[in-house]
Amino acid sequence: MTVMEVINARHAVRSYTDTPLPAEVVKELSALVDECNREGKVNIQLITGEPKAFDSLMARFGKFSGVANYLAMVGEKSADGDTRLGYYGEKITLTAQQLGLNSCWVGSCFSRGKSPAQVAKGEKFACAVALGYGTTQGVPHKSKEMDALCQVEGEKPDWFVKGMEAAMLAPTAMNQQKFLITLSGKDTVSAKSTGGMYSDIDLGIVKYHFEVGAGKGNFRWA
Repeated sequence: MTVMEVINARHAVRSYTDTPLPAEVVKELSALVDECNREGKVNIQLITGEPKAFDSLMARFGKFSGVANYLAMVGEKSADGDTRLGYYGEKITLTAQQLGLNSCWVGSCFSRGKSPAQVAKGEKFACAVALGYGTTQGVPHKSKEMDALCQVEGEKPDWFVKGMEAAMLAPTAMNQQKFLITLSGKDTVSAKSTGGMYSDIDLGIVKYHFEVGAGKGNFRWA
């Protein structure tokens, strides 16, 4: 599947089987995590075979079950740290889907204290992404209308529409879609958060989706 096909096919999954991740899948994801950490200056960590972080009342309240593999989304405390975590975390998450895994971004329904993830001084454990073989493939969620999520003077170029279609499929906390994407001139695009929980992480996810849909060569970020 192409990344765009994966974006259309992927839905949040909270219940997983006890099937362990194959060694070749772990190897490929680990290599991508290392690459993203170097490029994005983040500290994302792939945790496998470790169920304690999701063995809690909060996880059960959030209807999570069988989670033993996840991405620990650790990054620096900075103005754009959460946005970079969202961007690179979604890149890894969509690759996991290409490799046959299911996933779910998780803000608070897990125990950071029970995780073996390493958090250095000046960093924070922002959230997690559950990974594994789901008991279902999840279900689509409703989206706001495109015009409520973007601003364009005049007609929308085809590449912008495709970018927005991908952005509208981005997972956001509580499906809040608190973002606004603006086209200025022919090819200058800006994206901003409009507030809400985990909105800066959501913004990074949205920006990655937009790039995939629009094609990097068709625009530049403001």
